[in-house]
Amino acid sequence: MSELRFVRMGFGDEAVEYQEAWDEQRRVHAARFADEVPDTVLLLEHPPVYTAGRRTADNERPLDGTPVIDVDRGGKITWHGPGQLVGYPIQKLPRPVDVVAHVRRLEEALIRTCAEFGLGTTRVEGRSGVWVLGDPVEQRPALGGLALDFDPRLHDEEFDPRLNGPEYAPSNAGQRREDRKIAAIGIRVAKGVTMHGFSLNVNPDNKWFDRIIPCGIRDAGVASLASELGRDVTIEEVLPVVERHLRDVLENAELKPREIEKAPAA
Repeated sequence: MSELRFVRMGFGDEAVEYQEAWDEQRRVHAARFADEVPDTVLLLEHPPVYTAGRRTADNERPLDGTPVIDVDRGGKITWHGPGQLVGYPIQKLPRPVDVVAHVRRLEEALIRTCAEFGLGTTRVEGRSGVWVLGDPVEQRPALGGLALDFDPRLHDEEFDPRLNGPEYAPSNAGQRREDRKIAAIGIRVAKGVTMHGFSLNVNPDNKWFDRIIPCGIRDAGVASLASELGRDVTIEEVLPVVERHLRDVLENAELKPREIEKAPAA
């Protein structure tokens, strides 16, 4: 793979509006497809914004009608905002594109980043992103005074944590010792070039996630580096570490086209 180019678009008081970043993604995407620029990673913070991928259900959006930007990436609804490092890798991949392999590479870079700060994270089968694992179910505290066997989330497909108090809020998953996502990933591939990417919770106010069903997942929550480590962590600290691990993982990846299984001859 060619050398990665990193573009730091804006952080803090210079956080980048979502639409502006999306327009820039599309501009760089077109240039990368035409081989006018190298593989590029846009890095930034956004002002508070909810974005919904193509699979987002109506009942996962904010109940109070807060505006949501519908985007052309995969995945479901999430939040971006202050204290969250967002990265948009725009890369040309061999065809047929192996989307899963691309997601796994992004996860690996973020897992390594968390490890460097002293936090162990992992993948969860069937769920993209990077996770802090909770305790085994039998060791978790009861919710609302009920034994876990009666946890309504396990039996009621219509259960809505947004209507049932802070004990079910995604931002409190660490107190419940449940699995919690620290980095979300949602991508799109067009003309063999990737768009969108990842968001790593460094030190955001995770209560923003309580107004939605983050990533459509009702039985887990969200985490941040600061909350898990019990100390202040800044975007400024994390940024060069993320860049280094992305460079190491993405530049050294042996890119291969997705294998297509051929149907046996009749």
